[in-house]
Amino acid sequence: MTTGPLRLGWFSTGNGEGSYGLLKATLDAIDSGELNASIEFVFCNREKGQAVGSDRFIDFTESRGIPTITLSSRRFRREHDNRRWAELREEFDRAVLELIEPYQVDLTVNAGYMLIAPLLCRVHLMINLHPALPDGPAGMWQNVIWELIESGADETGAMVHIVTEEVDGGPVLSTCRFPTHGPATSAEWSALAGKDAAEIRASEGEDNSLFKAIRQAGLERERPLVVETLKAIAEGRISLDDAEDRPAIDLSGEVESRISRP
Repeated sequence: MTTGPLRLGWFSTGNGEGSYGLLKATLDAIDSGELNASIEFVFCNREKGQAVGSDRFIDFTESRGIPTITLSSRRFRREHDNRRWAELREEFDRAVLELIEPYQVDLTVNAGYMLIAPLLCRVHLMINLHPALPDGPAGMWQNVIWELIESGADETGAMVHIVTEEVDGGPVLSTCRFPTHGPATSAEWSALAGKDAAEIRASEGEDNSLFKAIRQAGLERERPLVVETLKAIAEGRISLDDAEDRPAIDLSGEVESRISRP
């Protein structure tokens, strides 16, 4: 158990509602005294003027008085002769490490950070939110949902894991799970009966009603999962020192109770 507030660094691309909501939920928990933590800095791999979503995200962090560090990965690549990003990842990480060097943190959180960070995860203890269960699909949340639809999965969930160089493959700290089949989605599943998921993806994309329903259910749970995981770390219920040797904590009950609160 920590003797003082858990000092956090926060990494995000700030794309949209998911990234914004994760940070806001964590700050709300800190403000209320529910989470004994502080956010020492936020790093965003976009800069002002690149996108509406990230501009909103950066404006929010700055309005909260959080030290906000930005370095555009797009500009970084352009300034390095547009080399393949796989060749630039560690160079970019080194530049980020220089920028965050003044800040002392116990843990960094990747919440909507869309870059693989091979050097950062070797230098800093990092955790990441992934919108699937440990035995579920890997990759971006959009691909996760389409794989769930294609396989007709009965349930899905989210997990928080330690970041390693293996994408979405580090030791899992916590999970939550929820059904994808049930009264709320029966009509949507029926509408897809006999149809090819790839064709639905091509014709409707993210406007598909089942896709939107699964995404919304995930968003509702990802935010409380991050908060409950950070609480468990701050309170010593989750140990980061021997995570590989301990089973992940199932926080489904705590997460569902937060969703059901008025």
